[in-house]
Amino acid sequence: MQRKDHLLLSPSLGSQKTLTSFHFGTPGHAPKVFIQASLHAEELPGMLVAHHLRALLEVAEAAGMIDGEVILVPVANPIGLAQRVDHKAMGRFELATSENFNRHYPDLAKAVWPTVKGALGANPRTNVAIVRKAVGTYLDEWKPSSELQSLRRSLLMLAHDADYMLDLHCDCEAVMHFYTEEPCWPQLEPLTRFLQCKAILLARNSGSGPIDECLSGVWWRLADMLGADGNRSPLPQGCYSNTIELRGEADVSHTLAQQDAGAIFAYLQFINVVGGSPIPQLPLALCQATPLAGSQTLHAPASGVVVFAADVGQALAAGDLVAEIIDPIANEIHQVVAGVQGILYARIRDRFAMAGAELGKIAGPLAFRTGELLGA
Repeated sequence: MQRKDHLLLSPSLGSQKTLTSFHFGTPGHAPKVFIQASLHAEELPGMLVAHHLRALLEVAEAAGMIDGEVILVPVANPIGLAQRVDHKAMGRFELATSENFNRHYPDLAKAVWPTVKGALGANPRTNVAIVRKAVGTYLDEWKPSSELQSLRRSLLMLAHDADYMLDLHCDCEAVMHFYTEEPCWPQLEPLTRFLQCKAILLARNSGSGPIDECLSGVWWRLADMLGADGNRSPLPQGCYSNTIELRGEADVSHTLAQQDAGAIFAYLQFINVVGGSPIPQLPLALCQATPLAGSQTLHAPASGVVVFAADVGQALAAGDLVAEIIDPIANEIHQVVAGVQGILYARIRDRFAMAGAELGKIAGPLAFRTGELLGA
């Protein structure tokens, strides 16, 4: 294992943060897998999973079992991790700009299109190499002007040429669930089985530029551009990326983290990044994938105390009671019901809501939303 420390741009005199990555296997050997945890810095389950996964990778490397390359970033957001307001973690948005740490990554397809459109030929593997080199050159030439931009660049420099990218997050209160782009789904479906996901959300493009879609989106976007340009050069999906939601913020335990690290390690064996035998058997799937555009976000119709009638993981029919909002001043009870059939896969931790506040999410089977599909 090799440790590398990446200095971020200093935001102020006498202050500088460091991003740390751990490297296993042989650089440049495929498949390459990039795994990061807690880009939303208050989402801690991923950090503990990374801790246990690191131990498994160290043993595998010592035994000569790592056939590809694995880069592990257990603390992907040192900026957000240091943010506290009134003793409360503020790791989702940068305080200086109010920007979400997992939004606004660059459109790499647009950035490299002028370079690659005339350089691609008939060999798919050569074309993948050409695109990766162009992306690497773009990132080399990117001069960040802020600490946040330097964090984004540092993560992309580590991950831009990865075959697989796993982004470890969590929700407020939730079951294990999973987001990925549709072109990535066939290769990532086994991972959802190892993780025993209870909801899987697919989208062609969810919007807002999260890091996982920055990395996988460059490939299908470029393929679309080639088609629109009348260019038949074959361009495979060069990166399969995803967001793994490791249940809820309070689900931080060695038992769960060891289980999840073991599931990810089994997937690394399954895709031949880690050798050894026997190859893990695929567990049965616990759910079917549904469109992210079919996910209903429930909102509070009024302000008050939140009393949930449905638990995360519960199967709901349209019209089922999910929560009540209690107004003890007006002595009113406002009911919040499911608008779609599906699984209540996430809900808020707070038990007081402002009018219009988000309460929870239901994974429905039928797409009905358009536009930006991700929350703030």
